[in-house]
Amino acid sequence: MQITTHSANNKTTLALNGRFDFHTHRDFRSAYEQALGDSATREVVIDLGGVDYLDSSALGMLLLLRERAESMGKTVSLTRMQGTVKQVLDVANFDKIFVMKG
Repeated sequence: MQITTHSANNKTTLALNGRFDFHTHRDFRSAYEQALGDSATREVVIDLGGVDYLDSSALGMLLLLRERAESMGKTVSLTRMQGTVKQVLDVANFDKIFVMKG
């Protein structure tokens, strides 16, 4: 999986591309820790538009990110979910846990 980071207007967007699974946990954690460490960042946006596969470990990583962000007074939102990725997030009721945008 590739992760592209973009920061603007107190938001840091992590655009994910490829398979989001257990093998990507180190890269994902490193990217979100860097985003959370930026004092200007109030919201971390996870752009899932380029993700074609997501497993249960990815769901766990998103939950860990949310917990860490909230402990720092920051928010997390998910955006551009589609296809199977959207179905997995819907089944997991992530819409009740995260702000989901498009």
